[in-house]
Amino acid sequence: MYDKIFPPKKLLLPNGKVVLQKRSRTPLILLIVIILTVISVNFTDFSISTLFTRIGQFFQIIGQMIPPNWGYFPKLWDALMDTLKMSLIGSVIGAIIALPVAVLASSNIIKSKTIVVIFKVILSLLRTLPTLVSALIATFIFGLGPMAGIVAILFFTLSYVGKLLYEAIENVDMGAFEAMESIGMTRIQAFRYAIIPQVLPGYLSTSLFCFEGNVRYAAILGYVGAGGVGLLINEGLGWRDYPSVGMIVCALIVTVIIIERVSEYFRKKLI
Repeated sequence: MYDKIFPPKKLLLPNGKVVLQKRSRTPLILLIVIILTVISVNFTDFSISTLFTRIGQFFQIIGQMIPPNWGYFPKLWDALMDTLKMSLIGSVIGAIIALPVAVLASSNIIKSKTIVVIFKVILSLLRTLPTLVSALIATFIFGLGPMAGIVAILFFTLSYVGKLLYEAIENVDMGAFEAMESIGMTRIQAFRYAIIPQVLPGYLSTSLFCFEGNVRYAAILGYVGAGGVGLLINEGLGWRDYPSVGMIVCALIVTVIIIERVSEYFRKKLI
């Protein structure tokens, strides 16, 4: 329809041949984006003037966090370790479970379309569930504390790593796999020696990247009672103890930077 409204431009080549060049869709896309943005602003009551007039309050709170309350660090240490433990345990268990789930969701490995669809739907459902919501549900099942946070991070890691892994498996070169099957290997053996070497570096790299992201996610899970430094942040903001909150933020920044650097180093070695 777009080509009917805006007919392609005719170009005359040096050899006398006429070719048609389709009009750019960029103006149409920009128009749609502008319309959707205007509709979204109306529905959300977003106000640019309010944003600029009140943004100063944000920096006032930041200013009250400086200098941080250095004496608060001993109280912070145990909660920070809980956050790291939640992230590590949830990431490791989630990444391990993601491997068989991704295999069962791979259409080029599993011949049953029913099984493939079921596991792809499971991964899709897990990805649509926000981490805070899954943590809140886990607190009702496992009670308050780090266990709920571990379960929430596990589900997120499973859905994220599982999705990327089954896509990687479906896009591998199946020549070696089929050759190994033709010489008498079972599908499991052929998968072990033909597919895993192709997807293993990406799988480990994705798992490390997911772990460093989970450290940040775990920091806010305390808002729903899942343990970690989130509980202390919530408590500090509630009591307007901004210097202590500043100490928590500083500790998180240093921790995340260290983990990111270490993770980036190993990911570069794997890719």
